Amino acid sequence: MKVLGIDPGTGILGFGVVEVDAKRKMRMVAAGVITSPAHTPLAVRLEDIFDGLTGIILETHPEQVVIEKLFFAQNITTAMAVSHARGVAMLAAKKQNLPIFEYTPLQIKQSLTGYGRAEKKQMQELVRMQLGLTKVPKPDDVADALAAAITHILMTRGGRNK
Repeated sequence: MKVLGIDPGTGILGFGVVEVDAKRKMRMVAAGVITSPAHTPLAVRLEDIFDGLTGIILETHPEQVVIEKLFFAQNITTAMAVSHARGVAMLAAKKQNLPIFEYTPLQIKQSLTGYGRAEKKQMQELVRMQLGLTKVPKPDDVADALAAAITHILMTRGGRNK
């Protein structure tokens, strides 16, 4: 089972593809970011996100997609931009007939650490350990996307309980 995790954003969108085998051992297949320069018009950023995610899906062949839910935003402008990115990410997945799942940051932290208010560094280290990586994935958006994919695998017993 392969799961594509997405940490949405218009300036930086993190993605991570995690594969789990029959023994529930996880490994990172691919990870990175889709970026667009500051002051790029929103429509162009959204097109870049759609095209980038479509390419990643076609290249890595995930079976499920997990998108981090927008939980709380102090800045309404940021919240709206992230919402746009989430919508485009969902569209890219839906166009490839992939099931979409969503988890809040609280759910992701709780599933990885057992504590919903875990520190970012703790989360990143647990992502590194779960995937057997030598270094914490960077930037933070990549680690967050991988954490979302790992959460889905853990919550669904390896992706088998949809």
